[in-house]
Amino acid sequence: MQSKAETVKEYLESVPEERQKQFKKLRNIIKKNLPKGFKETMSYGMIGYVVPHKIYPDGYHCKPELPLPFVNLASQKNFVAVYHSGIYADPKLMKWFTTEFPKHSDRKLDMGKSCVRFKKIDEIPMELIGELMTKMTVDEWIAVYEKNVKK
Repeated sequence: MQSKAETVKEYLESVPEERQKQFKKLRNIIKKNLPKGFKETMSYGMIGYVVPHKIYPDGYHCKPELPLPFVNLASQKNFVAVYHSGIYADPKLMKWFTTEFPKHSDRKLDMGKSCVRFKKIDEIPMELIGELMTKMTVDEWIAVYEKNVKK
C-alpha cells in the first residue's frame, strides 16, 4: 500500500494516531544512526533513505532518474515495515540481523527479502534497528549494489 503523500511531513501526518509516537521514534532512530550521505525523501510511496544523485549519479538501475534506494519505512494497514536493501543484498548482514533479532525480541521474526514487518508497534526492537542502520556506509552500499546489479 503506497501513500499518496508527497512529503515526509505529509506521510507522518497520515500515520494512524495510535502509531504516531512509536513510528516517529522509529524514524528518529533510523535518522540518528544512518551513516552520513544518505538522504531522507519520499520513495515509492514510503519514507525513503537514498543515495542522492550527487553521490551516485547513475541512480537506480530500474529508473535511473531516481536516486539509489537503501532503506524505506512504511506504516502499512496491519504492520509497520522497514525495508532494508542491504539485508537483501549482503548475506553477512542478513546473517547478523537474523542472529541478533531473537536477542532483542520475544516475537518471531516476520521477514521477506528486504522487508521486516512489525505487527505490534510497541514491540519494535528500536536498539537493534538503530544498530542495523550503522552497519553499512554509503560507499559500502554502492559497492554491494554494483556487485549485485552491474555484472
